[in-house]
Amino acid sequence: MSLILGLETATSICSVSLVKDGNLLAIRETEGAKEHSATLTGFIADVFSEAGLKYNQIDAVAVSMGPGSYTGLRIGVSSAKGLCYALDKPLIAVDTLKSLAWQALQRCKLQGIDAENILFCPMLDARRMEVFTALFDQNLLVVKPVNALVVTDEAFADFPDKEIFYFGDGALKCQATFKGKHNLTYFADISLSGEAICMVAEMEFAKNNFADLAYCEPFYLKDFIAGKPRVKGLYE
Repeated sequence: MSLILGLETATSICSVSLVKDGNLLAIRETEGAKEHSATLTGFIADVFSEAGLKYNQIDAVAVSMGPGSYTGLRIGVSSAKGLCYALDKPLIAVDTLKSLAWQALQRCKLQGIDAENILFCPMLDARRMEVFTALFDQNLLVVKPVNALVVTDEAFADFPDKEIFYFGDGALKCQATFKGKHNLTYFADISLSGEAICMVAEMEFAKNNFADLAYCEPFYLKDFIAGKPRVKGLYE
């Protein structure tokens, strides 16, 4: 039995949900760059109000830990940790890519697709022809760890006997490169969601797999590099 608040801010999507024992009670989400700090707190209040629940009734807070946007991840993780400290609740750190893979797996189940020979390949856009990605099997076990992949037509040549479903906001730009690869299938309309964060978190909650609040940090995959401000006369 669990009631989990889920926060998803790893990309331009801001999504908050409440899930109780696998059932979605409420969700709020929007997509727009640089809106997370302005909308996240309001979305949290909204889902509690819709569900008719109080903050202290939750059993845990789950948050998307990355990879993803530096700023988005910082906002989501800091908000989740703040709630956990204030409410004395555990934090569940969820692999952002795994939450996408969970959604693709549910799509297969709904469509009656046998996933035994399928590898799930979530992709987050990392600009140009690079994506943050990983490979998961039908049990959501990692087959290939998260990595920053430069997409070429040989990207998954080491899995010739597997059907690979690829999806996420980084997948669309890969279609032309993967054209003619019969074992690569594009899964449209799968995007990050607080609901998926909660569903994956329920599995971790059942195992008491909680993050250390003091030391938990987002997984950026790439180091953040701040550019110099372009102010005339500031630099020689």
